[in-house]
Amino acid sequence: MDRFDALQAFARVVEAGSFTKAAQTLHMSKTTVTQLVQQLEARLRVKLLNRTTRQVKVTPDGAAYYERVVRLLADLEDADTSLSSALAAPRGRLRVDVPSPLARLILMPALPAFHARYPEIQFDMGVSDRVVDLIGDNVDCVLRGGEVTDPSLVVRHVGDLRLGVYAAPGYLERAGTPRHPRELMDDTHHRTVGYLRSRSGKVAPITMQREDEQIEVQGRYVVAVDDGNAYLAAGVAGMGILWLPHYMAEAHVERGELVPLFEDGWHFDPMPMYVAFPPNRHVSAKLRAFIDWMVGLMGVHAPVVGRR
Repeated sequence: MDRFDALQAFARVVEAGSFTKAAQTLHMSKTTVTQLVQQLEARLRVKLLNRTTRQVKVTPDGAAYYERVVRLLADLEDADTSLSSALAAPRGRLRVDVPSPLARLILMPALPAFHARYPEIQFDMGVSDRVVDLIGDNVDCVLRGGEVTDPSLVVRHVGDLRLGVYAAPGYLERAGTPRHPRELMDDTHHRTVGYLRSRSGKVAPITMQREDEQIEVQGRYVVAVDDGNAYLAAGVAGMGILWLPHYMAEAHVERGELVPLFEDGWHFDPMPMYVAFPPNRHVSAKLRAFIDWMVGLMGVHAPVVGRR
């Protein structure tokens, strides 16, 4: 039995709650992971996991052992990265998950510069707007917009997105140009494009402000989607009015494909952007390099406007 492989397999099964998921993230077969954990239990003469046909749960002894194993694995990685060459050139596979529009418009265009600086870091990048199970999916970190509601995660505020309201010229020709946000509540004339929140599956209302006036808009939609790129495409196609971060709308406004609305003092609170990672996930040199890069990148495209 390779003790390092066995410890790593045990930790991943605890984190994923499944031998199958652990095997996938470790790029091993389920049989291999099962055998490694069984050999570890046999060596320790302690039952670490309770297995049923539907789930895997850690035993009290296993939970105590897991806490020490996680620290040990982190110390081993520290030993590797403490070498001067490792510090100068972080290396290894990094699993991150980012929103699809931000990946397309900001991250990917800037990624060659990151790769030139850190050529030994390999990305496995999930590009989606879904809520990711960082531990179960073995993700090192996520970049997300909006407040982070999971108190178990470590978060770093890296930017603030300015938002605006936009519509395609063709839509405005058909429905007219609204002069006040309350007109978007008019079922007769105006439609919005709905954005489905990944947790609730519902379209959340949008709050707009002007001086002492505040209005919550829950417009009627023809189509609602759960992906940022599809949301933008629906608006450009004239399916309704959009609420967009400026970075997503800018090029389409310049090309005349979208028209800004309510520019007479109406505004939104900016959308905070966070990098989040599990508290038991060691902040390796490669993860720290990525987070620091994201801070600089968002400082250019969406600088923080205030403390949170």
